[in-house]
Amino acid sequence: MSSNDTSERLAYFQDRVVAAGLKLYESEVEGLFGLAAWMSDGLTEMAGAGSDEDILDLDIAELGRRLRDGRLSSLGLVERTLRRIAECDPAYLAFYAVATDQALANATKADAELGAGHDRGPLHGIPVGIKDMIDVAGLATTANAPGRRDALAVEDAEVVKRLREGGAVIIGKLATYEWGTVGPDKRGLFPPARNPWSLEHITGGSSSGCAVAVAGGLLRTSIGSDTGGSVRGPAFYCGVVGFKPTTGSVSKHGALTMSPSMDHIGPMSRTVAEAAVTFDVIAGRSGEEAATRLLGRPVAGLKIGYARNWFACDHQVMPAVVVAVDAAVSLLSQLGAEVTEIELPDYPSLEVAAAAILHKESFDFHADALRNHPEAYGRRAFLSLAAGFAVTDAELATARQIGSDFTRAVNRLLTGSDVIVTVGALTTALEVARFEKEAVWTPMRTIGFNISGHPVLAMPVGFHEGLPIGMQIVGRHDDEARVVQVGHAFEQASDFSLQRPPKP
Repeated sequence: MSSNDTSERLAYFQDRVVAAGLKLYESEVEGLFGLAAWMSDGLTEMAGAGSDEDILDLDIAELGRRLRDGRLSSLGLVERTLRRIAECDPAYLAFYAVATDQALANATKADAELGAGHDRGPLHGIPVGIKDMIDVAGLATTANAPGRRDALAVEDAEVVKRLREGGAVIIGKLATYEWGTVGPDKRGLFPPARNPWSLEHITGGSSSGCAVAVAGGLLRTSIGSDTGGSVRGPAFYCGVVGFKPTTGSVSKHGALTMSPSMDHIGPMSRTVAEAAVTFDVIAGRSGEEAATRLLGRPVAGLKIGYARNWFACDHQVMPAVVVAVDAAVSLLSQLGAEVTEIELPDYPSLEVAAAAILHKESFDFHADALRNHPEAYGRRAFLSLAAGFAVTDAELATARQIGSDFTRAVNRLLTGSDVIVTVGALTTALEVARFEKEAVWTPMRTIGFNISGHPVLAMPVGFHEGLPIGMQIVGRHDDEARVVQVGHAFEQASDFSLQRPPKP
């Protein structure tokens, strides 16, 4: 442990002495601290039944069982998490801020509540990271923008309030592309997060830190935002699970706006079950409305529409991507699902329409600041946001009509299918070096569902040359449970969620 860590831990212990009402001399405090630290470290190690690696690689359900039966404490879990962040994040750069004191205090509170029989739910005592476009009281919400370096949040976003009400321990703020626009950009307020599978390849954006923290084993779950694929893209490229829920199912209050009609907030997690549990907490879902209610149910008899037309014949697609997604759908068929190939509307036309809506809404939201305070933006983000000025009202109306037509088409297809499966991105993560001079278009197949509002689960289905490949599972509006059922069944029948990147 570093001297800084020891000092922080001693200061925290001194606060606990005061709270306990004990009057001690300074030399006595230090001696008692040594004894308490020795007991705490020893018991935490024994409770963990192994190394940091063993504990931090357990899923949320198993962590919850150990927190409740006394084999593990939230304080011990958070301390281990903080140590791993200190060890690994200098290579990954997933975190902008780590809320050490707040996290330790909240972990202690979680232990006390669980010990008293006050169980707030499946995330009680579990560390969670928050994308730095979502307010956490007492921390800056920078959006990686020069003008927001000191933009201290005075209260939690609604999604963070729900996490706290569920007993989750907020561990810190996670990296993002500036204002959720383009990246990676080394000239941002913070350096870009780095893909744990290959530090020389992009993470995808804009919820880059969320994916990196989960893929790198720093956290089991995190909260990101998705306007055109910002939860799902990093999930594909970093080999984790990303969940864009139905429009409106998770409150956006307290999250920075990019495109009001297309913005979504959702979890990025190690497994499908953990993403579903996290979603239920932030959406306030339970019982028959819970996304977790069909976990473990077989998929035999379910109807899957396979939208292969969105990628298989595209000249940009990697052959390995086609092979991996075909194999994933074949596995679902072997599990008893009825697979039928379907055709979604032309993607390039939809992408143009969605981009027009996104850029126009983003410009309208930022217009005054872009005119009056251009210095508050990095140049790439400024140009991306400013591009919306050129979209006319007539063009916007045309774009919205295309979006409405797409939504109706997806709804029609879902009357004959329980879910739709398609590719996530046409390639694995591109090399960072390609982005150094200018932004580079990444061929994802995500943005249409930000217009249509359907729930989408992104998950890994293979690897090519050491980099992950992902697919999307799309469901009917508010039918997150069915999407989770299919994704979980695939995950349980394969080993992709068990794969780990090399240590940094």
